[in-house]
Amino acid sequence: MQPTKSWSLVVIAISCAALAWVLARTSFASLPPLPWTAVPALALLACGELLLGRNLKTRLQGRPGVKPVDPLSVPRVVALAKASSAAAAAFGGLAAGFCIYVLASLNKPVPRHDALVGAFTAAAAIGLVAAALYLERCCRAPEPPDDDADEDRSLPFSDGHHGPTGNRGPNRQRGRNR
Repeated sequence: MQPTKSWSLVVIAISCAALAWVLARTSFASLPPLPWTAVPALALLACGELLLGRNLKTRLQGRPGVKPVDPLSVPRVVALAKASSAAAAAFGGLAAGFCIYVLASLNKPVPRHDALVGAFTAAAAIGLVAAALYLERCCRAPEPPDDDADEDRSLPFSDGHHGPTGNRGPNRQRGRNR
């Protein structure tokens, strides 16, 4: 899987914002006020993905005493992170487009309420996008150990031998292993 590209999330958000703005412009009077339910839902999802990412990161690093991760679960978590970031970009774009439309009417109570809900929903969606990208980053395979020391052992030593072989080398003791 390829990492999520930030430009694709921006394209999703801008497209949804334009769609929401057009929808609000054509039928704002017939739409009900925006509910607050999306804000805590997006915020809870963001917290859950942050905690999952932190837990998964420590487990993937292979520290002693930490339960290892099932290899099949990592691609599933990556799929969750990718879907969450795209959905959050869409929700954030819809909320932002709606908020942009009602900014011109902030002196009326319903548009003011919708502007606040839209702004908080967009902020929660941005938080979920950030958490999903963090979770996706935590799922990357850890860097392999540095093999520079192993490569140096394969080079010929000054005495013509290859690699460390017991008592051969500059610190050898005479009389042992001969």
